[in-house]
Formats: sequence, structure tokens, C-alpha cells
Amino acid sequence: HLREDRSVADRVGVGFIGLGAAPTWHHEDMPVMPKGRYKLMTDYMDQVGSMGKSMMYRTCTVQVNLDFASEADMVQKMRVSLALQPIATALFANSPFVEGKSCGYQSFRSFVWTDTDPDRTGMLPFVFDEGFGFEAHADYVLDVPMYFIYRNGKYIDVSGKSFRDFMAGKLSEATGIIPMMTDWEDQLTLPFPEVRLKRFLEMRGADGGPWRSLCALPALWVGLLYDQTALDAAWDLCRDWSEEERQYLRDETPKTALDTPFRGRTVLDISREMLEIAEAGLERRCKTNGIGEDETIFLAELKEIVGSGKSRARQMLDAFETRWDGAVSYTHLRAHETDSYLVCRLLLE
Repeated sequence: HLREDRSVADRVGVGFIGLGAAPTWHHEDMPVMPKGRYKLMTDYMDQVGSMGKSMMYRTCTVQVNLDFASEADMVQKMRVSLALQPIATALFANSPFVEGKSCGYQSFRSFVWTDTDPDRTGMLPFVFDEGFGFEAHADYVLDVPMYFIYRNGKYIDVSGKSFRDFMAGKLSEATGIIPMMTDWEDQLTLPFPEVRLKRFLEMRGADGGPWRSLCALPALWVGLLYDQTALDAAWDLCRDWSEEERQYLRDETPKTALDTPFRGRTVLDISREMLEIAEAGLERRCKTNGIGEDETIFLAELKEIVGSGKSRARQMLDAFETRWDGAVSYTHLRAHETDSYLVCRLLLE
């Protein structure tokens, strides 16, 4: 994949930077992906929050999609994933610069989601209610405002309208249009919580980053969720956290990442425990490569971060405040180890 990207990029003079947010551009400077739904979303964003366009045009995440075996398995995995998602945000924090300056956040990407659209984002407290399951989640998705109906190659703008009303035939914009399963599949893509449930669980808390981060993210979550002993241990780690505490972690980790205080400790301390559980889970899976190494090799990136006590964002901010002389340039970024394009070149050359 990287080789194919580079074969095009080198011809047109484009490089890649492994960050969670564009470090210098305004969102108005960014070209728009030519997808019909994006125009509808862009027009709607200013009606529901102040950061939606920044989210769309100058932030970058990497997501991991993981399976579940049953409704009960989904419930446990979703609760663990939601509770620990802010810890992942801290571990992968990698977007401290906006418009050429330090922005006050270690994960600006995560911060922008806090004021994008409250109807479709957040920590989903109802997931922790007794009796949560597929039906409760379907009720939630039914009430997430729509963006569009797609018919005959065209997008019909129904921004902010109710899918329940669409199913009941109450939308004037959809007169004569019968809801189909494909409409429901589209609707399932419109909530943007920290963990999204579709036919799989989608982890949404991590900033984009270099090659090693891209490999570390699935290793972390697979280690936590795909081994029952690890999954139980991860649940024991967070099961008594209150709704207020989970929200506190969600609100604070974009700013202070691993330094966030929590219950007399810090998120760094929790990260260590989380990483130990994941590593043990991967060891028990015993999936090895051709020379006998198991999947724990992909956690090396996170072990270095936890060992130093500093996120990638904090490391860059330290450089910004000292040897970079308070300036952000592509020379600085490409010299820093977070540059995925540089990693790509080293691997391929």
C-alpha cells in the first residue's frame, strides 16, 4: 500500500506526514473529496457545532474494526472499548499543532469531536445500562438525525430529519420513497461515537500516525478483546468507573493525554496496565510469523511511549519549545520520528 502511494506521490511532489491533524493549513485550504454526501455534511455542520468542518477537512484518524461472536460478546467488548477509548486517545495523541502553532491540545483531532454534532458523537452512556443489547442500539440509531437518502445515483437532502419519520412515511422530501435495507445501512454510518457498532465494532479514538502506530493500534485492541482472559481483565480495570468519570477522561485526555490525573493516579498508569493486559492476550493467541515472533512485536511503539511517559504529541511539543524555536515546518516534521513518509522511505529503500 505504501509503495503504491509513493509511486504516485513522488511523481507529483507529494509527501506524507503521520499526524492526527494538518499542522499548518486552515480547513478552507483543503480540497474537498468529490462525494455527494460530503457537500450535504459540510452545509449541515455549521448548524450543529463549531468544529465539524475542521473534523472533515483537517484531521486524520486510523480506525480498527473488530468482530464479535454474539450479542453478549458485543456488549462486553463495546463497554470495555468505550471505557478505555480515552486511554487509547492518550496513547496515540499526535496532533498538537494547528495553523502553525501549538494549539493547547495533544490530540486536537479528538478535541474537535467534542463540538462537531452532539446528536451523533460521544461516549454513549446507555451502553452501560442493564439490559443493553442490539435493540437498544437500534433505538439509538433511529434517533440519530439523517443526512441524506440515496436513490438512482443522487443524494436527497434530508439533513436533520428523523429516520423514524422516514420509516413512517412522514418526510415531505421523501414522498413516494419506500425505506430499504440499504437506507438503514447508510444510517448506521451516520453516528460518530467513540466506538461505533455496525456488523463489527469500530474503534475511533486514535490519531493518525506513522507506520508503527498503524500496526500498534490493532495489536492493542486485538490483545484486549480477542482473548477472553484479557477481555475480562480489561473489564475489571474499568467496570466500576462512573459515567461522570468516563466523560471526564473523554474531555481531558485530548488536552493532557498521559498526564491526565485519575483516581489518585494518571492515565499513564492506566495505560501501563492496559498494555500489559493486551500483551498477555496477544501472547495467549500465539499467532506467529515465519521466524516465530508473535503479535506482541507490534506493541513496541506503545511500550516506548509508556516507558518515556510522553505521547508523540508531547515529544513534538518539547521539540517545538526548544530546538524548533517555536516554529512548525515540514523540515522539522520530516526530521521527527513521527513522519510516516520518512518511515515509508526507510522501509522501501
